[in-house]
Amino acid sequence: MNWEQLLSLKRYGDTKKRERIQQDETRLGFEVDFDRIIFSSPFRSLQDKTQVIPLSKTDFVHTRLTHSLEVSVVGRTLGRRVGKELLERHPNLKKLGYTFNDFGAIVAAASVMHDIGNPPFGHSGEKAIGEYFKTGNGKQYKEQLTEKEYQDIIDFEGNANGLKIVTEDRAGTPGGLRLSYATLGAFIKYPKESLPKKPTKEISDKKYGFFQSEKEAFLDLVEDLGMLKKDRNEIAFHRHPLAYLVEAADDICYTIIDFEDGINLGLIDESYALEYMSKLVSNINREKYYSLKYKKDRTAYLRAIAINTLVGEAVSIFLDNEEAILQGKFNNALLEKCKFEAQIRDIINISVDKIYKSKEVIEKEVSGYKIIADLLDVFVVALNNKYDEKQSNYDKLVLNLLPEEYQEPKENLYDRIMQICSYIASMSDGYAIRLYKKVNGNLLS
Repeated sequence: MNWEQLLSLKRYGDTKKRERIQQDETRLGFEVDFDRIIFSSPFRSLQDKTQVIPLSKTDFVHTRLTHSLEVSVVGRTLGRRVGKELLERHPNLKKLGYTFNDFGAIVAAASVMHDIGNPPFGHSGEKAIGEYFKTGNGKQYKEQLTEKEYQDIIDFEGNANGLKIVTEDRAGTPGGLRLSYATLGAFIKYPKESLPKKPTKEISDKKYGFFQSEKEAFLDLVEDLGMLKKDRNEIAFHRHPLAYLVEAADDICYTIIDFEDGINLGLIDESYALEYMSKLVSNINREKYYSLKYKKDRTAYLRAIAINTLVGEAVSIFLDNEEAILQGKFNNALLEKCKFEAQIRDIINISVDKIYKSKEVIEKEVSGYKIIADLLDVFVVALNNKYDEKQSNYDKLVLNLLPEEYQEPKENLYDRIMQICSYIASMSDGYAIRLYKKVNGNLLS
């Protein structure tokens, strides 16, 4: 892979190449990507989607929206610091007009939308959609779908849904948000289809990155970017190099900030904060730490220096392995190669035990399973009945609850199912609960 191709400014529908040197420096194409994402309705719904604690009543806890903004800030720093060195290594990029800010803008844009396809109720939302079609009422559709189509829905993936959201054609808006191909490439952490599932231990094979419905868009994208195809029969490619930085930004934020949330909520004793962070960084000023009166200020201090340390680590690992990454020979997340890998794992383990397995989280996840399964049942049946011209009066009423763009059934069953899955995945936690109550006859909700 080569950087000039990987930094493509092309957007869906372009008929000629966009030259970097011809860009308006006051609003670069990659910055336009960030703006379009921020103003999109799918991004807005992240303000009421679970990050750690579902439907928390406090004003401190992170939502998917605040998490995404924080990841974009860390991603921008990673991109700029890497970009500054890459421009020295590849002077031709300077001649073409690229600056270190371009790398920061690409990584920031891809980072801010990294969770845009996630369903309500966190990762349990993905599992709830999948299990409805694997073991629930949706299993009846298996024989009418191809093997890969069925795998898409029983292993519903927020990353693939994110690509669908930002690239899907709508009437009058071909190409969705029409983001630059460089940003889309950096966004795709798992550039493969749903089957075979986890064929290797490579990090890019851990999940999948596109649904069958977006296969052609994906292939156009990877061809333009010059991403390397893996030596396998199925559709699978090596990552866009900047996807490693997006992943690192996310890993840094959820590792440190979820831990911080747990401490501030009282789920993790504050004594753990200093103990675990001391193992992660060596430059903690204990006098400053103990001079801070409030717990939130003390944990914020530890969080800031921990993030700064891990950003430096991620930058160094990326630059040390640049050639291997460009050749598709680097097969780990950046932080898996960092000298603090054991300490990071310790922090994640305590977060799993004290936060992710807390009673509050589990109760809301259980509720989410029931809510999502019931909504899928109502809307998938109603849309299929409309297509088959068997719809009841109830089906007609139900479909009127759908946004206009989801009401007209697609030609084939897979697309109709994905139509409803995408709609339900777009819901905020609160809206999913309210709609569930309405379709179950609770008119007061």
